Amino acid sequence: MNSPIGEIKVFCANANRQMAATIARHLHTDLGLSDVSRFSDGEINMRVNETVRGSDVFIIQSTSHPVNDHLMELLIMIDAMKRSSAGRITAVMPYFGYARQDRKARSHDPISAKLVANLLTTAGASRILTMDLHCPQIQGFFDIPVDHLRGVFIFVDYIKNAFGDLNDVVVVSPDLGSVARSNSFAEMLDVPLAIVDKRRNPQVADKAVVANFIGDVKGKIAIMLDDVIATGGSLCNAAATVMEHGAKAVYACVTHPVLSGNAVELIANSQLERLICLDTIEVPAAKRHPKIEILSVGPFLAAAIDRIHNHKSIGGLFKMDIRYQQIPLL
Repeated sequence: MNSPIGEIKVFCANANRQMAATIARHLHTDLGLSDVSRFSDGEINMRVNETVRGSDVFIIQSTSHPVNDHLMELLIMIDAMKRSSAGRITAVMPYFGYARQDRKARSHDPISAKLVANLLTTAGASRILTMDLHCPQIQGFFDIPVDHLRGVFIFVDYIKNAFGDLNDVVVVSPDLGSVARSNSFAEMLDVPLAIVDKRRNPQVADKAVVANFIGDVKGKIAIMLDDVIATGGSLCNAAATVMEHGAKAVYACVTHPVLSGNAVELIANSQLERLICLDTIEVPAAKRHPKIEILSVGPFLAAAIDRIHNHKSIGGLFKMDIRYQQIPLL
């Protein structure tokens, strides 16, 4: 059945070009014609080089590093589509930047995630498609529909295919904030759950220490689940703690590979057997390492876009057999 909104048109700015091409291919269409460049003073110059009047436009753009540049590119492209009379504009944000600033942790703190939600809505976005928000309640910051995909379904498929027999597997939550998603992961795999109690230093961003360990990992293959890896220090410390408690190997499944600072070096020298990430953020060749395995979520997002366009339930998407592709090391 054809959508009354108009045909699908997929565009991208500079953050996820490879993923956008994969999505377009799975939707049996071509990427929309647009240019995103810079003026000599650094201002963004954006041109849409085809008609989008009445079309169902999907803009693929993670707000990853450089975060502010990519966010501004997305806002300007949304505005251009709105002024070109697009029928509907969906911002497809595999990684939603500023998501970790979702509350006032201290007096006078901003709630930057809410500000970004307001900016996207004001720019003209009709709906948002994203994956593994740091806090699912961020969906409530929007006054437009938000489709929130969960990377755990991809990791479940991967682990079942990679390990087969899960009798020696235990899921480990790397901190208390990840307990809910890790528990869901453990239930899907039908394996036990352990928890690393990690405490953050409020005076130093991205710094944390392990305070307690809950559960039994002795002689087991431990699989940690988290939504984002930034500097990698917390995850690597948690891996060391798990090994100290008798695990025979530690793997980590992380949706968003921010990999800032010396994260790759820390991972290379850590006790992690492997870090499995999704390509919600493009990982450049300089940050590729044999310990880091990257899965493409392009087919998964393409299926979600098709369902949104054809007014079908997103829930049915979680019963798909193929939701990712392995990306070879560069």
